[in-house]
Amino acid sequence: MLDDKNSFNYDNRNLSDVFKELQEIRNNPQAQEAYAKQAKKAKKQHHKPKAKLGQVKSHSNVFASTFRTKDRTSTPKSNDLKLSHILTGCGILVVCMALFFPKDLAFTESYASTDTSQEVEAYELNRHRLNMQSIISENAGMNRVKEQATEERDVEFETTYNDNATLPKGEEIVTQEGVLGKDQVTVVKTYENGNFVEETILARTNLVEPTPKIISRGTSEFLAKHQVHIGDTMYLVADDKLKSEANDTSSDVADVKASIDVKLLELPSEEWAKVSFDGVEGYIKTSNLTSPTTTPNIVEKNRIQRILLKVNIGMELNKSSGLTLNDYKKIFTNIPNDKNKIFENNYQVFYNMEKKYNINGIFLAAIAIHESGWGSSNIANDKNNLFGYGSYDESPYESSQDFDSYADGIETVAKALVKYYLNPAGTKIYDGETAEGWYYNGPTVEGVNTRYASDENWHTKVYSYMQMLYNRLNS
Repeated sequence: MLDDKNSFNYDNRNLSDVFKELQEIRNNPQAQEAYAKQAKKAKKQHHKPKAKLGQVKSHSNVFASTFRTKDRTSTPKSNDLKLSHILTGCGILVVCMALFFPKDLAFTESYASTDTSQEVEAYELNRHRLNMQSIISENAGMNRVKEQATEERDVEFETTYNDNATLPKGEEIVTQEGVLGKDQVTVVKTYENGNFVEETILARTNLVEPTPKIISRGTSEFLAKHQVHIGDTMYLVADDKLKSEANDTSSDVADVKASIDVKLLELPSEEWAKVSFDGVEGYIKTSNLTSPTTTPNIVEKNRIQRILLKVNIGMELNKSSGLTLNDYKKIFTNIPNDKNKIFENNYQVFYNMEKKYNINGIFLAAIAIHESGWGSSNIANDKNNLFGYGSYDESPYESSQDFDSYADGIETVAKALVKYYLNPAGTKIYDGETAEGWYYNGPTVEGVNTRYASDENWHTKVYSYMQMLYNRLNS
């Protein structure tokens, strides 16, 4: 604190003492007032009336004489006095600036070119002051390293989509795989404490262009509905004709039955499809095509239809019919003309003969129906002989052979037809035997007729029964 005796005695004070007093004055209003009075008093004492000219000279002479005397004997102290005066003057200047320029006024007048009272107020209310010591401490221990590198990097490829009317709608296939490109890149990488932080790319040079990935995207609602693709098998809903061109007025190429399978070759439009039917190519309307997805039983119907397509008067009878046991059951069950249920009860026998001796079982049954009148003849009833086997025209009943059961008679006739009528001599047949071929004139119903029956129309009558039995598959 200041006192009246030595408030302005600065000869024995250093600069730190001056700043200490300055801080006390700024924080104490009473000290500021006392200091102002002392400063005013000191100013008056400093400006005393000048001495007369003669006196000045006298003092000068004395000072000069004294200086010369001391110069001879010791080092003058004038330099120390001057430094003290300078330091004291600086201290007084700082104090005066603090007194005459208050803190708030000095800030606003020095740094604000306009009225910034709101900004100053916001500044004064800021409680989140920066802790410089903490910031310095944190960054002092941080190891930040930058390095420049040149390296090759992958370049991503683009993916493009192309509409494809020959694919089901919503389906996609990759027609070209994408291949990454290569770039040579010069970068500056920044690491902090060994961890990658960021990088700056300085230069980039393309080495290999990327190859785009191409995806073909289907648009066909027809293919999507039936869940098929080009090259798949489809089936006809109804009888139709293949056309030479994709229009109604073009010429017919072939007749195709319902349920028959065709191979889908092309799809020129949503209305027409190009198909192949047993090697014959043509166009058919898509509205008459179906698939197992939309018609679940179409495959079974196709199997039956394919069997029926082979039924003709010239068909080979020394081959299996392709029918299943269930097919035989369906054919021979509930036939109105089979009043005694003879054929219904023996459908499996006809099936077994086909599998065992490689003879068409429907042909065998058709002969039995024709010769016995649906099992109603006396020979059939009395001798279990459905074929009139062994009989002659002069005495058919007497000459016909007796069998223990219908099954025995069916098997005997099957073996005889295979050995003598349906296969040429030397053909390997059942049980390691070979065919004799004595009455062989071709493996057809007409060929068998040549030596089997005296009736020239026998083969047409037998074939009509065959057609009737086969057609029961569609009932």
